[in-house]
Order: sequence, then structure tokens, then C-alpha cells
Amino acid sequence: MTGITGQCLCGAVRYRADVASLDAHACHCGKCRRWTGGPALCLEHDGAISFEGSEHIKVYPSSEWAERAFCAVCGSALYWRLQGTSYYSLSAGTIDDQSHLRFARQIFIDDKPSYYDFANATEMLTGEQVVAAFNADNPTE
Repeated sequence: MTGITGQCLCGAVRYRADVASLDAHACHCGKCRRWTGGPALCLEHDGAISFEGSEHIKVYPSSEWAERAFCAVCGSALYWRLQGTSYYSLSAGTIDDQSHLRFARQIFIDDKPSYYDFANATEMLTGEQVVAAFNADNPTE
């Protein structure tokens, strides 16, 4: 486990989490691109997060199964969370020390628009593969 800290642009919201990996990913889905203005660069985390300034966090239920959070003061995108779980995708740009992050995966690669490409060699998953992986990890009864 590695301890990370982060904050929004204005500092009204701060967080701390012990993450299992420093592998970052890019999400190219249409919702993430609308939310961030480009691909969402995130760090996956499944576990507890300690927030300071949580009264400034606004949560938007962006689908039946996920929510997105942002700072109500400055608008910084903070995280995407699978509802009812402790699975978060923390916005990589909010992490204080990004020097140890490794760009490892691109998801919803089939939704990526043609006007940009990343030079990094990464694992690439389609939207169908991502949904199948979430369903395998979180089966419904």
C-alpha cells in the first residue's frame, strides 16, 4: 500500500488514501470527456478515503450505477465512484505527488475521438470489456 494525498484546485477539499497501485488510466467515454473537457485521467482505488472539507463536495449521479464528485467551490473533478461500493477513480490531476504514477491503461478506447492519441504503450479496453470486468467483480443477485 502507498499513501497518497490530494486536493482540488482551491484547496477546499483534501483527501488521503492508501492505494494498492500507482497505475493510472485514461477513460475516453463520452461522459468523462464532457466532465473533464478531455479524457479523464484517473487512479483506481478500492477502499476508504479520508476527506477534509467534505461539505464542499457535490455529487452528481451520472448513471444508474455510478456517481461523479466535484468541488462546489472551484469545480475541480474529484472522483468517479461505483455507487454502493468503495471503488473510486480519483482524478489523477488532484494527486499532490504525481511523480510515481504510471500510465497503464486506456478504457472505452472504442469511444475515443480521432483527434488525439497518447504515445504511451498501454493496455487498451473497449467499453464492452470494461463493463464485463465490472460485472465479473460485482455480480448482482
